[in-house]
Amino acid sequence: MVRAIAAGTLPHQTFRGYFEQNVRYLEDYARAIALATAKAPDAGALDVLSRFLRQIVATEIPANLAFLQRLGGSADRLPGPAALHPVTYGYTRHLLHACEAGSCAEGLAALLPCQWSYGEIAQPLMTAVPADPVYADWIRMFGNAEYDALVAETTGLLDRLADPADAGQWSRLSALFSISIRYEREFWDMAFAAAPASPDQEGR
Repeated sequence: MVRAIAAGTLPHQTFRGYFEQNVRYLEDYARAIALATAKAPDAGALDVLSRFLRQIVATEIPANLAFLQRLGGSADRLPGPAALHPVTYGYTRHLLHACEAGSCAEGLAALLPCQWSYGEIAQPLMTAVPADPVYADWIRMFGNAEYDALVAETTGLLDRLADPADAGQWSRLSALFSISIRYEREFWDMAFAAAPASPDQEGR
């Protein structure tokens, strides 16, 4: 799916389906960040996490809704809880549980694969942005210095909160991070494999 985005050849209805699931995902992602923020151990951590939360609520959710509208979708037709794809549901439950039940560091370990990977995906694509404006704008949202700077702060915070000498903590952080990495891959696969909702939807 990422290769098709880079080439500008991904069918628009496939990207629309991604945004329909991703808006709902981001809503719970924001709730999970809020749970981790409540466990911030100091003012510095609170500052970083509050800006992380603002990035999702004030920038990414509105941008996803705008992309959805550009692709012919509507916020009024977003899936309800019963219509969430099992991957979306499973991933968000994992995040909410990790951030509610675990420490601030454990919540961050679960949250970071999403934030971190989007910057890693977008940066190489910035060297040859596709002509399709939807894909170009999506890439630019993550392939910029401001986004990179926030990722550096959140990953730096986890580095500060994690203690490599604490084998138990290290094991928990590694497990949570690995589960989220698996869900990230499955989310892309789910979106790419999803069939169009109807045969008369726009194709490319």
